[in-house]
Amino acid sequence: MSSILTNNGAMVALQTLKTINMDMEGLQNKISTGKKVSNASDNSAVWAIAKTMESDVGGFKAVSESLALGSSKVAVAQNAAESITDLLIEVKGKIAAAQDATTDDRAKLQTDIGALRDQVIAVVEAAQFNGTNLIDGGAGASILSSLNRDSAGNVSSESITVANQDLATGGYTLKAAFTGSAGASTAADTFATTLAANSGTAVNVVIVDPTYAAGDSISISIGDETVSHTVTAEDVASTSTHDLIATSLKSKIDELGIEGLVVDYNAANAGTLAITTNGGTGTTQDLTLTGQFTNAGSGGLGALAGINVSSNASGALTTIEGLIDTARDASANLGSAAGRINKQAAFISNLSDSLTSGVGSLVDADMEKASARLKALQTQQQLGAQALSIANSAPQALLTLFR
Repeated sequence: MSSILTNNGAMVALQTLKTINMDMEGLQNKISTGKKVSNASDNSAVWAIAKTMESDVGGFKAVSESLALGSSKVAVAQNAAESITDLLIEVKGKIAAAQDATTDDRAKLQTDIGALRDQVIAVVEAAQFNGTNLIDGGAGASILSSLNRDSAGNVSSESITVANQDLATGGYTLKAAFTGSAGASTAADTFATTLAANSGTAVNVVIVDPTYAAGDSISISIGDETVSHTVTAEDVASTSTHDLIATSLKSKIDELGIEGLVVDYNAANAGTLAITTNGGTGTTQDLTLTGQFTNAGSGGLGALAGINVSSNASGALTTIEGLIDTARDASANLGSAAGRINKQAAFISNLSDSLTSGVGSLVDADMEKASARLKALQTQQQLGAQALSIANSAPQALLTLFR
């Protein structure tokens, strides 16, 4: 039956053309974005998985940067440790030459050894990268090496710890350099306490150690200000070394001009500084008081300072052999850490590439397939438009029945 009110053929042709146009729109979106899943409405499950993997790739970029920074830190320390090893081997040559040398020659060799020792100190002090020194006996370094996701989706970080190698010729030592009171810590080489604002209560800093050596250093920090005294040969020769140190520190603290801070020194109470905030007036804030003792002869290479071929050439040979072992072991440890960091960096790079490839396989469009599909849809679109035109003209044929 034919009807001029209902054209079933046109409706079918129209629906077919709409479907073709929707497919064409989706295909054009794939071609323009290069993705078959560009938003959550395309495929919510795949989109969510891809976004999780993309976030991991972003995290691994930060890990790669951390490893690159860590590699530089370790490389600087490793090169310095190797240079120090070479310098110590050179010192060993001087010591060996001194075994059968004359007194005058030994004096000259000792001068050369002193110059090499100064160079070792310079290398240790310069071996820092971005403020981190891995051969001065201080803190090590923790380097972000991975971000791990478990089956529940929880993410945790992993780090490579690089231990500090002690190649310093001076450092902290467990000597009773300070004794604090009124709540101060009595740690062997440091103390710390708080000076309460306007308390009027003294904190006694007692400098008691009689075995100082030239080059030792004592420092006291009050708030953001620090004063220090380096022990001289004259201090050591004195019968009241701690008194000289105390008066020197008092003078330097007074020069800071901290409002309300009072430092008293009583020669009858040898080596004691009574530090207080002036009760009722002056400073209106608490001040942190810290102190530290640095021994010039300590550190992994501290024995280098005691080498003297003029007085003990045979003993110097034994000492330098031990120091070379220390420097060699430090170089090996740093080399091992560098190798691990470099391997981890290569692994993270490959892992990041694999994740990126995995994301691509989930969301990237197959451009060859899209091109072939585009040709087919263009043809279908033309045929659909033609079919709709034919279906729309069909009712006109009914006019011939009424002529």
